[in-house]
Amino acid sequence: MAKPVSIEVWNPNGKYRVVSTKPMPGTRWINLLIEQDCRVEICTQKKTILSVEDIIALIGERCDGVIGQLTEDWGETLFSALSRAGGKAFSNMAVGYNNVDVSAANKYGVAVGNTPGVLTETTAELAASLSVAAARRIVEADEFMRAGLYDGWLPHLFVGNLLKGQTVGVIGAGRIGSAYARMMIEGFKMNLIYYDLYQATRLEKFVTAYGEFLKANGEQPVTWRRAASMDEVLREADVISLHPILDKTTFHLINKESLATMKKEAILVNCSRGPVVDEVALVEHLRQNPMFRVGLDVFEDEPYMKPGLSDMKNAIVVPHIASASKWTREGMATLASLNVLGKIKGYPVWSDANRVEPFLNENAPPPAACPSIVNAKALSLPVSRL
Repeated sequence: MAKPVSIEVWNPNGKYRVVSTKPMPGTRWINLLIEQDCRVEICTQKKTILSVEDIIALIGERCDGVIGQLTEDWGETLFSALSRAGGKAFSNMAVGYNNVDVSAANKYGVAVGNTPGVLTETTAELAASLSVAAARRIVEADEFMRAGLYDGWLPHLFVGNLLKGQTVGVIGAGRIGSAYARMMIEGFKMNLIYYDLYQATRLEKFVTAYGEFLKANGEQPVTWRRAASMDEVLREADVISLHPILDKTTFHLINKESLATMKKEAILVNCSRGPVVDEVALVEHLRQNPMFRVGLDVFEDEPYMKPGLSDMKNAIVVPHIASASKWTREGMATLASLNVLGKIKGYPVWSDANRVEPFLNENAPPPAACPSIVNAKALSLPVSRL
């Protein structure tokens, strides 16, 4: 029998029971549920990652919907438990859902929500931050200062890379990849080379227009080029940021062979999915190439790092914080709660999951729709015409 877990209850007499496996930023998401007659139970267990047994205990005998986290294993066992409790809605507080067995959700008729459209700029900003921090060796220099080792200016002290006029490479020029590219191009006047299965027309037009602006003002124009292969980006770029989806074709996309293709003083940034990078190969490459630098927000076996990575001075590692701005995290909580609420209330699915502004406007009621249901088609859910 599953052990009981500690919870915080809002609106105890609510008609619908909604469980959140973690406290989430802000209170708007709670208020939106309460206003629609939901009893909200928030798990307050002092445990970073809940087990399947913990979540089964939270679901209990009657539960209309669950808001969960990407660290949880949502498969056959949990969807079966949720279905037995009468639940028909689950939402990740994340855009990714690699932790969710969507086929199992379909089997039990459970709608699976996610939260796209609210993470683009925030994630791109962190990728840009890691790029700059790696280029200018900021983390190394900070540790040096805090250790009391600075005893005066030296010509060679923490010499890094200039970004202006260099080439930024983007692998995966979707919303986040394109936003990152714009930041690096406009902020540092970098040239662009990108690889994507689809042409990034808007990004290309942006770079062309910005290049013309620079030229009209007497400066060197920036350029763009769509590469024919990923290897072309790896060979030519000075800074490379990874923004692909994670599937069997992108697992270990960056490995021993692809790392060997890159420049000796290149910078690699990953804010996408950890398994895109072969971490063991990366550690060895960092060890053999001290001027090669990397910025990582995600890891192959999260929350763990492969042995040796934390010892590498030429690696910057942060704990999966790409979406960790106040506005974004509160928005994610709002969207996740509205996914669950919408399914409970029988609302249709929003027609464009990336156009989420109407749901985030605090001065107006949100649309009567589920912001994003990834298995809407499989469950034959209606689409909003709003």
